[in-house]
Amino acid sequence: MIQNDCYLIGLTGGIATGKSTVSKMLSNKGYKIIDADIISREVVKVGEPAYNDIVNTLGLRILLDDNSINRKKLGRLIFSSPILREAINNIVHPRVFEEIKTQIEKYCHDNKTIFVDIPLLFECYHRLEENDIILDEIWLVYTDKDTQLKRLMERDNISTDEAMSKINAQMNLEEKKRKSTKVLENNGDINLLENNLNRLITELEA
Repeated sequence: MIQNDCYLIGLTGGIATGKSTVSKMLSNKGYKIIDADIISREVVKVGEPAYNDIVNTLGLRILLDDNSINRKKLGRLIFSSPILREAINNIVHPRVFEEIKTQIEKYCHDNKTIFVDIPLLFECYHRLEENDIILDEIWLVYTDKDTQLKRLMERDNISTDEAMSKINAQMNLEEKKRKSTKVLENNGDINLLENNLNRLITELEA
């Protein structure tokens, strides 16, 4: 793959750990970000193959008035059913990772380092391997569980039980921490987060 011409870093985290904030900071510092969330929205637009497959699987109940997919309803459905979640992931993920690979090949010529922002990177790691996407490093945006819980409850205005249910639906952050190359601590304010990020960038560019 052409990706060998650049340094490829996977960026991941857990729900409400601040990964999106870090991704924006990196973009503002001039780094190219390939965002799996943006790609996942693109591949399920009306008329796309993944869109058709989802509608065939779930029926018209999953559509909004403009015929686009109701992402909130889809999220609730797949959150409540592991079997359905696997079915939808098998529709969406191959298209997402195919596009990630395409973008890596496109941008590697002009960028020394590229960050690939994938929220559930470890949960989907086999998709990277299937597409011959080789990450040089994995950076994890990490918070302790109490901080993660508090932020999620405040962000989504939900109860402790609902927040814990969402947190527990993902791979444990401590396990992700063990699997990561670098850990970006985000237990303080945004200034501390940026200072921690700058330290990692200094190490990267040394």
